[in-house]
Amino acid sequence: MVQVVLIGLAAGLAAALLFASLVSGSLFSFVLFYLAPLPVMIAGLGWSHVAALIAALVAAAGLAAAFGGFLFAAFLVGLGLPAWWICYLALLARPAVGHSEGLEWYPVGGLVLWAALLAALGIILAIPTFGTDAESFHAGLRQAFDRLLHAETNTPSRESLTLPGISDPDGLLDFLVIVTPPAAAVVSTATSLANLWLAARIANLSGRLKRPWPDLGTTALPRHASVLLAAAMAGMLIGDLLGIVAGVLTASLLFAYALVGLAVLHAATRGINGRGFVLAGIYAIVAVFKWPALLLSLLGLADLALDFRRRAAKRRGLPETRT
Repeated sequence: MVQVVLIGLAAGLAAALLFASLVSGSLFSFVLFYLAPLPVMIAGLGWSHVAALIAALVAAAGLAAAFGGFLFAAFLVGLGLPAWWICYLALLARPAVGHSEGLEWYPVGGLVLWAALLAALGIILAIPTFGTDAESFHAGLRQAFDRLLHAETNTPSRESLTLPGISDPDGLLDFLVIVTPPAAAVVSTATSLANLWLAARIANLSGRLKRPWPDLGTTALPRHASVLLAAAMAGMLIGDLLGIVAGVLTASLLFAYALVGLAVLHAATRGINGRGFVLAGIYAIVAVFKWPALLLSLLGLADLALDFRRRAAKRRGLPETRT
């Protein structure tokens, strides 16, 4: 238990330093900021979820002592507790059904869904800091971007904003106000899962990962996730603040289904010549153009009904992919 506490303390201090690096304002500090949950997850996956919880609390307390109480809640709700909870779930297991030996671990798809939901929740909880209705939220977020761009371009606050190469700065601000909430949810989901993968890799290489490495090609979201996505998309039609909240949830869930779509491609292309080049090309296209991620989301949703992975495995005579 002493080792767990010490690991939690060390991981918490490391997480606080990574989070606080954002204060420097350098470009590299953003990379370190996004890695802030990593020490918490390494402690959780490599030692115990108790170590992850200690790390989250220590990091939040350290940030509060250094920068004030606001960062305590921001780190704890936005990064610390979600990282702990995902680690807790990742290490859950039960006796495998139909087998006298072996364990059935918490499914990867469930972890992806939780990461998407917690990322959306973090963004949703931040919305009232800008406004309590759609109009005030848009105005508050627009004002925040306006101040940021004035500072970045060294433009006096009383002067109109001018940006090199941008003919309509006001249009850019309006665009940022619309896309930022859902985009933030996607980025938060992606960074949470990237940190989880990296923490699991580190724990696995050190021999401390307590669960066997999963077959990521079998990743599938629980079926109720599609119902939640449909409800969120319907909520977008309501408009006002509820529509913004629904848009945030929709974005995070669509990204989760895009990851399922990638898992489908990984599983369905097994045994195909040039598989590496095909997958690399798909990743490159998504990274460059972004919008093909929506096609991956549709593929992930379609797999619910059509089970492409099982069909592909059966056609090639490969062991069936269990999802």
